[in-house]
Amino acid sequence: MSQGNLEVINLELEERRSQHSHSHTIDRLTSRGPSESSASHDSHPQKDKEDIRGEAPYSVSFPPLKTVNYLHAQDNFPDGGLHAWLVVLGSSCAAFATFGYATSFGVFQEYYESTLLKGTSPSAIAWIGSAQYALVFLPAVISGRLFDTGHLRVPLLIASINLVLCTLLVGECHQYWHFLLCQGFGVGASCGVIFGPVFSIVAHWFKKRRSTALGIISFTSSIGGAVFSVVFRNLNLTMGFKWSMRIIAFILMFVLGIANLTLRRRLPPIVASGGLFNPKQFKSPAYSVYCASGFVAWLGLYTVLTFIDVSAPSQRVSGRLSSYLVAIANAGSAVGRLSGGCIADRIGPINVMAPSLFLAGILTFLWPHLDGSGALVTLALLYGASIGAFATLIGAPMIALGDSTDVGRRTGMYLTILSLGSLAGPPISGAINRATGGYSVVGIYAGSTIMVALVLLVLSRYFVLRRWRGKV
Repeated sequence: MSQGNLEVINLELEERRSQHSHSHTIDRLTSRGPSESSASHDSHPQKDKEDIRGEAPYSVSFPPLKTVNYLHAQDNFPDGGLHAWLVVLGSSCAAFATFGYATSFGVFQEYYESTLLKGTSPSAIAWIGSAQYALVFLPAVISGRLFDTGHLRVPLLIASINLVLCTLLVGECHQYWHFLLCQGFGVGASCGVIFGPVFSIVAHWFKKRRSTALGIISFTSSIGGAVFSVVFRNLNLTMGFKWSMRIIAFILMFVLGIANLTLRRRLPPIVASGGLFNPKQFKSPAYSVYCASGFVAWLGLYTVLTFIDVSAPSQRVSGRLSSYLVAIANAGSAVGRLSGGCIADRIGPINVMAPSLFLAGILTFLWPHLDGSGALVTLALLYGASIGAFATLIGAPMIALGDSTDVGRRTGMYLTILSLGSLAGPPISGAINRATGGYSVVGIYAGSTIMVALVLLVLSRYFVLRRWRGKV
């Protein structure tokens, strides 16, 4: 709100106070008889002067102006319009460049194992991807808090520049620790600062169509995963690794430029107690169990995306097609994300997340036992759709799990906890693969964690509704 608007509202409030005090004075004087009024004036001259000025006992208290404005803004979600949809465009570009970029790591895993980092264990290489995955979510507790207190543009700009620079540096890497530092930590942390406010800023502009807006944003993140996978695969064959990373950096520069120009807050900054990490949020059983569900789910969800390209040749899939399975999964994810958001507006986000998680768990169990191109392509599409529908909605239940004025910090805390699961999941799967020499036990491990997460998610839903049926 501009300073001019604040001055106008202050003048209106002063006028209301003056009118209110004046009406009280007139009522007192007209309700008395002439003699009573005269006697009262003679015996209490100072008191009547205080009454006319509108002071005690007839003073009127008003709530703080910022609180009145904030509550009014909260009750009037645009749910559309130019500014709201520009925010969706900017958030979509941010998700394309961050979450989409991170989920394309499967093609890098395959290339590093066979070429640049040949001889390094799959588990060690998976740490690069898992660090990147985790750091997409981990800084959210900081970026979410900064967002709540009004800081958006400066962190967004700095992280955007850093993401482009780190991507360029990946093309110059030669040793394992170079890749871990630049691609794992540098790219991941930059993505996290950008991606953190995406869910929160949509909550400023949408209420009834919030899940649809989130579905559109998540749809573009899946498109990003497919685009980066295909771009890297094809450019790496024709132009080499360095120029592949440079062109990816140029793509990032373009889409992040759009994000920096279009993202804007609607609600005023808030001051909430509790610091970056507010333990009081965990007094809510629904929120606590929801966080536990997210942590356990991501211990297993990235396993298929990380290793499906690597496992495909042993499942009678051609080398060329196997390199596109991550892109195929991301294409399926795009469909799941968009449709999941639309359906969630009708039946509730958790009611979409639960069956999606169930399907992802079943497909994870089946993954190591399938053979042939048709079976693996079908699995990639279905798995992408299920994980897409789940991932697009992880931030949508946050409004139902607490006060909307603290949604940025609450979302940030959840994403930080979730990041620990995504950090540990792929390396654990890689270690199991190295110990067993195959992916059967890996599928059992990852599928089991997803099913445990499903149970916790349903329990969280029960804590919100206090019954087993309903929209949430």
